[in-house]
Amino acid sequence: MTGPSERPIIIVGCPRSGTTLLQLMLHAHPRIAIPPETRFLLDAYRRRREFGDLREAANRRALAERIVRPAGTRFADLRLDAEQTIAEIVEAPPTLGSALGTVFRGYARRFDKPRWGDKRPGYYQYIDELLRLFPDAQIVHLVRDGRDCVGSLKRMPWYRLDSYHAISTWAEAVDYGRTAARRLPPDSYHRLRYEDLIEDPQGELSDLCAFLGEEFHPAMCEPRRVAGDVIPERKTWHGNTRRDINRAGSGAWKERLEPWEIRLAETVLAGRLRENGYEPSGAPRAAPRHLARYAKVAAMRRLARRKRRLHDRWWRMNEPTPDIGAAQDGGGAP
Repeated sequence: MTGPSERPIIIVGCPRSGTTLLQLMLHAHPRIAIPPETRFLLDAYRRRREFGDLREAANRRALAERIVRPAGTRFADLRLDAEQTIAEIVEAPPTLGSALGTVFRGYARRFDKPRWGDKRPGYYQYIDELLRLFPDAQIVHLVRDGRDCVGSLKRMPWYRLDSYHAISTWAEAVDYGRTAARRLPPDSYHRLRYEDLIEDPQGELSDLCAFLGEEFHPAMCEPRRVAGDVIPERKTWHGNTRRDINRAGSGAWKERLEPWEIRLAETVLAGRLRENGYEPSGAPRAAPRHLARYAKVAAMRRLARRKRRLHDRWWRMNEPTPDIGAAQDGGGAP
């Protein structure tokens, strides 16, 4: 096992739960670099059979090309030299985790920092897969009031689903987090609430740093100072990250949600809300037609997750490379 100050940091949470704010706070730490959201990690994991046995240098090169070339992987947002990254992946230990860790370590090197992490809200569904890639990773799970997450998702230009899906997404994120908390050792999983983070940044970040094995630094409470390094300008919905920590969005669900959405959210999420310290408002029970529609959406999403798990289980029995985990040196090449 590596020392705690070298372990990869993975930030997860329901979309619009404040994970970008937490990402910036950690990136402001003098030892930690958390890059913009990329799309190559899960893409490479799902396609890993296409690259064959990574003990072959040619296969590692093919993997590297897949990471750095397509625009959809968003490798360009890291502002790394593509050819240098390819060469480093080819020279890295012959596992998928080591190849991916090499990219993140290259990003940390841009800022002269020894420790890297990654953030993508949807990673909450892939904690098992992430730990296969990075066995020493520390999972940081940020939770926000589910009603606020739903209200915020509705306003996002990129969100194409409806409130039923948004409510189900929050329920799933909470459930995955609960499972991780039960299964993982205390030094591998840490949960914190967005509302506590914005109310007492120093206290919450000090606790988080203790979990990570790092010292707290006051710069972490001024995330706006590093927003320009991490947030691509095209992501206009992250405008608040370039300002002082804003508490105004907490509780905004009261204005952003329709009465039927509040009733539905509190009916189906009541137990999970209370479990995480959020009190339902006492709205009447949701209408039967809304509950029926939600049940249909939730069942469809459960089926999709089950199919994904079965598919991944089959792949695990037919891995082209015996071990996909990163070499225990911090996640990449030396």
